[in-house]
Amino acid sequence: MRTVKVYPEDWPLNKPFVISRGSREQAGVVVVELEENGIKGVGECTPYRRYGESEASVLAQISLLLPQLEMGMTREALQEALPAGAARNAIDSALWDLACRQQQQTLCQLLGVTLPGRVSMAQTVTLDTPESMASSALALWENGAMLLKIKLDDHLITERLMAIRSAVPQARLIVDANESWHSEGLAARCQLLADLGVEMLEQPLPASEDEALANFIHPLPVCADESCHTRSSLPALRQRYEMINIKLDKTGGLTEALALASAAEEAGFMLMLGCMLCTSRAVSAALPLVPRARLIDLDGPTWLAVDVDPGLRFSSGEIDLTSTD
Repeated sequence: MRTVKVYPEDWPLNKPFVISRGSREQAGVVVVELEENGIKGVGECTPYRRYGESEASVLAQISLLLPQLEMGMTREALQEALPAGAARNAIDSALWDLACRQQQQTLCQLLGVTLPGRVSMAQTVTLDTPESMASSALALWENGAMLLKIKLDDHLITERLMAIRSAVPQARLIVDANESWHSEGLAARCQLLADLGVEMLEQPLPASEDEALANFIHPLPVCADESCHTRSSLPALRQRYEMINIKLDKTGGLTEALALASAAEEAGFMLMLGCMLCTSRAVSAALPLVPRARLIDLDGPTWLAVDVDPGLRFSSGEIDLTSTD
């Protein structure tokens, strides 16, 4: 018999995380603890309102499964009991963590995955004026971040990118438009990014308008984020995207994320590994996918004023795993 505990946590941000005009993300997570024979496994998720999720809706979904979880529900049964999303991720992550602690192994050891001692990752430059974004990019670069993820909306695209590129001419840049662009002029914008040496464009169009991406040859890889959740998303992405962004809160946990990664690789997609605003718990749950990803975007905890203890060791553009047990 398991003991199950479910609760929300709020984490203060060290500065606003702005992804679109008038939008500021919050760092609220839902935590699931599973205890069995004195051994505890913990998982977390970040409800995302873009997908119709809230703290209340996620807590309600998990509450419906409490009897099954107490009776020993498996990861396999969980995939059938809940749809992909944040609620399933919190439970799936807790089940993986419980299994690791029961077998006295790390998650990567359990899965036979070898991680590098240091993981290079993107650092996010959030939406602001061209001057402020250029200043933020320069500060990150000077602190050691080699890969910068630039958040953009549908305004001042040229001005922002030109200012950033001028400030950090040697930095690697990727751009996330967060579904804010339109099909009109998309090809020209992609060419602008390519001309400025941007390596990848993430989710330029709303997920419902992906068909426009099939109408021109991309001068740089385009990555599906909101358009890709699970393996069932892949058929619609062919001939439109070259890369997919895997996030455990979209796949509903590592179990589906591993299956999605294998199916995507077989279909010829490159992989990006991302996260929501989260603590080190959520990033740790995603680490087995690091060796398979072309781009790593796991800087969620770096936006928090405090993190879980013990947490992962982050620096600008890097996760130090050399002392991870």
